[in-house]
Amino acid sequence: MAQSPEQKKSYQVVKAFKSLNTKANRTAIADEEFSWIENIQPIGFGNLKVIPTYSNVGITWANTVTTLSSANINNKDYVLAFEKNGGCQAYNVGSNTVVTVANSGTFSSTGVIANQWKDERVTIADPEKGYYTWDGTNLITVGCITAIGITNPGSGYTQPPLVTISAPNQTNGTQATAIAFISNASGTITNLTINNKGTSYSAFPTLVIDPPTSTTGVQAQAVVTSINSSNNIIAVQITNPGYGYLTAPNVTVTGGGGSGANITTTLGSGLVTSITVTNAGTGYTSTPNVTISGGGGANATAIAGYLSFANGTVGITITNGGTGYTSTPNVAITSGGGTNAAATALIAGGAVIGAVMTNPGSGYTSNPTVTISGGGGNGATATAAATVKANNGIETFQGRVWISQGRTVFFTAAGQYNDFSSISSGNITLTDSTLHSDINDLLSANNFLYVFGDDSINVFSDVRVGTNGVTTFTNTNVSASVGTRRSKSVFPYFRSVLFMNDYGIYALVGATTTKISDALDGIFPLIDFTYPVTGGQTLINNILCAVFNIYYNDPLQGLRPIQAVFFDKKWFITSQSTLLLTTSVPRLGIIYFYGTSGLNLIKAYSDASSPISTRLQTALWPMQDTIRTKQALKFGIEATLTQGGILTVTVDSETGSSPTYTLTNISLGWTNYLGNTITWTNNSSQTISWLSASGYSLYKSDAMQYGKYLGLTVTSNSPALVYNTFEMEHELRVRF
Repeated sequence: MAQSPEQKKSYQVVKAFKSLNTKANRTAIADEEFSWIENIQPIGFGNLKVIPTYSNVGITWANTVTTLSSANINNKDYVLAFEKNGGCQAYNVGSNTVVTVANSGTFSSTGVIANQWKDERVTIADPEKGYYTWDGTNLITVGCITAIGITNPGSGYTQPPLVTISAPNQTNGTQATAIAFISNASGTITNLTINNKGTSYSAFPTLVIDPPTSTTGVQAQAVVTSINSSNNIIAVQITNPGYGYLTAPNVTVTGGGGSGANITTTLGSGLVTSITVTNAGTGYTSTPNVTISGGGGANATAIAGYLSFANGTVGITITNGGTGYTSTPNVAITSGGGTNAAATALIAGGAVIGAVMTNPGSGYTSNPTVTISGGGGNGATATAAATVKANNGIETFQGRVWISQGRTVFFTAAGQYNDFSSISSGNITLTDSTLHSDINDLLSANNFLYVFGDDSINVFSDVRVGTNGVTTFTNTNVSASVGTRRSKSVFPYFRSVLFMNDYGIYALVGATTTKISDALDGIFPLIDFTYPVTGGQTLINNILCAVFNIYYNDPLQGLRPIQAVFFDKKWFITSQSTLLLTTSVPRLGIIYFYGTSGLNLIKAYSDASSPISTRLQTALWPMQDTIRTKQALKFGIEATLTQGGILTVTVDSETGSSPTYTLTNISLGWTNYLGNTITWTNNSSQTISWLSASGYSLYKSDAMQYGKYLGLTVTSNSPALVYNTFEMEHELRVRF
């Protein structure tokens, strides 16, 4: 007798594994997609591979970690932990040792940012306390010299004098250096003045300048260069200014057929006109002394100012130089909520031409008032600006360190990490409306410096130094609607930059931002953004993946940290211990992924032999006929194993799940009530495991489930397992 259509057996076979898809209902995703896939990587056709679990590094941080970062110093790889008590420790990955970078109270309790300069030091931006570097041994405040102002030019300098800046306050800081320039050397002839042009000169006469007073000097020389049509001398030129004159020498005019010409000389004054910083130094926490010596002159003096990028400090700009100043006026800085800010005015030509901050002060919450008084003049005015915005980004790009503060980005001189005073250093303030608030992060990648705002991205590029020594670059807005405040989620991935905000994960390629997290749309409403979001690259099963660590309100397990992992346009979920913060560590050609729950340090995806909890849910398959009920008869799971593996499986429908089936490839063994395999110990106290099969295994079982849609939920703790195929035998039943 022919079998009725309702009794005909049909089969569902899934091998072409795709991605996690939480955007659609489980009944609506593709047959090859998964409504959940955790700790299993959908590599390709018939290759659904369990990932390695984490390993404990075996260290305990001194205090709760608030920032986890990585850097390489002299080919030593470090994981840096900035801690809630203001301290910092560094884990040396190669030697498996921990060193103290900073004692408690050094840094702010949160928000510290670290990057790397070449492979010689870590650059650190504290949101409140300023800019630091660590070279693997010494932590130094980058209190660098920003300007040197001449308070007395002195006189009589025959050559540029030596400028000495006192040593920095901090041990192992770098002493700043500078060079002086003089207007015209004392003892030389700087000018010839024709007092009488003479008459009847038919040819150029000879000019003889008296020899110098000093026996070791050099006699100056000059020539007539022009005679007019009336035979008068109208132009002369110094051909050798000479050296060693204590008084202005006489000039004798002979020959040329004329007479009566009279020419006098002027000696150089030897004033110190400017001082240029050649090394800005580090480690200055107070105003250094500047000493000017040698050069044959006397009385020149100067003062220096320093910069730390600390919050609550003050800078001054002269808005009107005034007139009539014969001595240095007093500069008073008042109000603004802070203390101790002090400045010295610089005068030239009777006007105030600048001011050097001898103490930038501390604790200023608003711009203070500046009053200039005394000095014999009047009319000079100035404004003060207090640093009230936190340092929010630090990067190395095009041979410079870039630090963002509020809406302003500061950059060092070319090839320097500590020079914010040379002509090639500078800053730019973003004024465009595309940046609605402050800058959130800086990232150097793909020959661009990316500047992230809440909902905007700018790029700096084409950095160059012009013939005048000034740095120029292009500033282009590439996104006026998408950005992120989750600064630790921003990182490069191949030729793109990935980042996460509160409504998606995006890839920035060139000038185009593209959302790549559609498959995670069902997860995003359940993310708890009160916890930090961190991310980075790593290798999982030798495949370069992008990883985002988030806290997820799991409907089944409650709030827990998970990692959303992306590769080859596919997503899957991992759970690697309780991770609060994470960082990538490139080492010897491999990119590792480290994390902490606050006091520990784990190395994720590093242990392929230990048990790991895995869970996957297939799609609920319509079995080519969505309007008919199906009865599940059998299911099978093809897998490749290197050791024994136990699976627990439920057969699911749109209305519920079957009882749990426990399947194993172990050929002999005992299990306890939890389904765990029981081992024995022999007379030599050796652990004896049950014999298990390896290689290909077919897990199969009868099944009982009804529904218009059928699928599988599979869980396991077995490592090194590869799922190859999911199969289900079923019969069609009634319509509707």
